[in-house]
Amino acid sequence: MGIMTNISIESVYSSARRYPLPFFALIGLVVGSALFLTGQSLFANVAWYAVLLLGGIPIVVRTIRQVLRGRLSADVIAMLAIVVAMLVNESFAGAIIVLMQSGGEALEDYGFNRASSSLEELTARTPKSARRKVGNHIEEIDANAVKVGDILVIRHGDLIPADGKVTSEKAYVDESALTGEPVPRTVEANGKLLSGSINVGDTFEMRTTAISEESQYAKIVKMVRDAQENKPKIQRLADKYATYFTPLTIAIAFIGYLMTHSVITVLAVLVVATPCPLIIAVPIAVIAAVNKAANESIIVKNGAAIEQISDAKAVLFDKTGTITYGSPLVDEIIPFGRHTKKEILYMSASVEQLSSHPLSVSIVTAARKEFERLEKPKGFKEVPSKGVEGVVKGSRVLVGSRGFFEARIDGSTRLYLKIVERSVSEGKLYSFVAIGGKLAGIIVFTDKIRPGVTKMIGRLKGLGVGQITMLTGDNEQNARVIADAAGIKDYRAGLLPAEKVEIVKDAKSKGTTIMVGDGINDAPALATATVGVAMGAHGTGISAEAADIVLLVDDVTKVTDAILTGRRMLKIAKQSIFFGIGLSSVLMVIATTGVIPPPVGAILQEAIDVTVILNALRAR
Repeated sequence: MGIMTNISIESVYSSARRYPLPFFALIGLVVGSALFLTGQSLFANVAWYAVLLLGGIPIVVRTIRQVLRGRLSADVIAMLAIVVAMLVNESFAGAIIVLMQSGGEALEDYGFNRASSSLEELTARTPKSARRKVGNHIEEIDANAVKVGDILVIRHGDLIPADGKVTSEKAYVDESALTGEPVPRTVEANGKLLSGSINVGDTFEMRTTAISEESQYAKIVKMVRDAQENKPKIQRLADKYATYFTPLTIAIAFIGYLMTHSVITVLAVLVVATPCPLIIAVPIAVIAAVNKAANESIIVKNGAAIEQISDAKAVLFDKTGTITYGSPLVDEIIPFGRHTKKEILYMSASVEQLSSHPLSVSIVTAARKEFERLEKPKGFKEVPSKGVEGVVKGSRVLVGSRGFFEARIDGSTRLYLKIVERSVSEGKLYSFVAIGGKLAGIIVFTDKIRPGVTKMIGRLKGLGVGQITMLTGDNEQNARVIADAAGIKDYRAGLLPAEKVEIVKDAKSKGTTIMVGDGINDAPALATATVGVAMGAHGTGISAEAADIVLLVDDVTKVTDAILTGRRMLKIAKQSIFFGIGLSSVLMVIATTGVIPPPVGAILQEAIDVTVILNALRAR
C-alpha cells in the first residue's frame, strides 16, 4: 500500500512539473473557494485574480501569436473571455476559464504528442569501420573514409560498410535488414552488394561503387529522418469546428452588448460559449481509446494516429514478416526410393540441429513436432551457405543445395539432381537430402501467410478501404503466390526501401495511408505514411520506433481493430462536441438578455464539461 502511495505521489509530482499551469489554476480556485466560503471574499478574490492574471496572460499571448499566424482555433473564445474577465474584474469566472483551457491543453499534449525517434537506433547500427586492402596490406579505416573503387576485405560477421561488387569468387550475405527476406543469399563474382548487409559466409573481397554516406543503409537513415521532419501536423478536430463556432460566438456576444449595453453580458456570453467541449472532448476520447487499444495489445504512440487511422483510404502491407510469418517453413517432403517422409525428416533434422541457418532451424522445428528427441550426429561438418553432413544411425546424411551435393556424389546422381530441380516450382526454396550415399528426397520450404489474413483483407474492403497493396523486396513469383493466397490483387515485388517510400507517397497524395511492416527496410515507409503500424512482437526495434502504432502480438489482423477503435473514438468525440456546442449555443442566446451572471455561466459551463467528459470516456 505504501508503494502504491509513493507511486501515486511521484506521478502527481511529475505531472505537476510537466503541466504547472493547470495545477496552479486548480490550487488557486480551491484556495479562493475555501476563503469565499469562510466569509473572506476579499482574499478569495485575490486568489482567483492571481490565477486569472498569472495563468491567463500566457494563454492570451500564445493565442494571439496563433491568430497572427492565421490560425483561428478553439482557443480564441477562451482568450477573449479571459481578457474581458480581467477588464471587469470577474476573477472567479476567469479563473475557471484558465483552468479549463490550461487543463485541456495539458490533456491534449499528453494524448497527442508522445512521439518517438527511430534515428538513434538506426544510426547505432550504421557501419563504423572498414578494412581496406592496399597492395598486400590491410588497413582499418573509418567507414566515412571509404572511397569509390576501394578494395575492402569483409570478414565473417562484418557489416558491409558501402555499396559495391564482389571481386572474390562469391559471397554469402544476409540482406534481411534491407530487403526483409530472412534467408541469406549467395552473391556471385561481380554481383551487387548493399551496405548494411552482413557477411554470414567466408571472408571475401569487394570493390566499392559508392561512398558510405551515399550507400543504401545511409539512404535508409536519411529517408527516415526526412519523413519524420516533413510529416505535417494534424489539424485538431476542435479547430475544424472552431472555424464556424468562434465567429458565431463573437456575433452573439456583440448582439448581447447591443441589447444590454453591458460588458458583463459580453463576458457572460463568452463564458458559457468557452469551447471546453471542443478543448476537452477530443483529448479525453483519445486517451480513453489509446487505453482501450493497449488492452488489445495495440500500442498507440501518439494520439493523432488513432484519429487518423479511422479515415484510412489505403492500407499497404509489407509481405515478409507481416502478411507471412517471415521465416521459411517446411512445406512438403518429396521422397525418392525407399525412405519415407518421416525418415527423411528425422535424419535431416538430426544433422541440421547443429546448424543455425534459417532453413536448418525450420527443418528442426518441423521435426520436433513429430519426434520427442533427435539423435546427435557424429562427424558433423558444415559448408556455410551450401549444406551440412554427419552420421546418424550409422548412415552418412547430406542436406543442402545442388552445389553442395555435386562435389560429393557421382555423375549420374548429379544429372538426376538437375532434373529434380526443374520439377520444383520456380521461386521456392528447397534442400536435397542424401542418406547412405544415395539421394533420398527433397525438402521444400515456403513462407506461409498468417492465419486470418484473408478475412482481414475482406474486412478492410468492408470498411471502405479503397486501396490494399502488398509491397515486398522478394521476387515476382513468390510475391504473386502470397498475394493470391491472401486475396490481395495489387502487389509490387523486387522493391528497395526508397521504392516503397515512393509508393507510399503516391497513395498518401490520394488520402490517409496506413503502412504496415516489420523490418529495417520498412522503417522509411512507416515514417512516411500517414500512420505507420509496426509488427512489434518479432519485428525490429527500428521499425517499431519509426511507426506510430505498434502491435505487441504477432497478429497483423489487429490493424482492423485499430481502425475500428479509431472510428469509435472519433464518433464519440464528435457526439461530445455537438452536444457541448448545442447546449452552449442555447446558453449564449439566454445570456444575451443579461439574466446569466458570469460566475453562474462558468458553473453552467462546468456542468456541460462534466457531461462531455463522461460521454468521451465511453471510448474506453
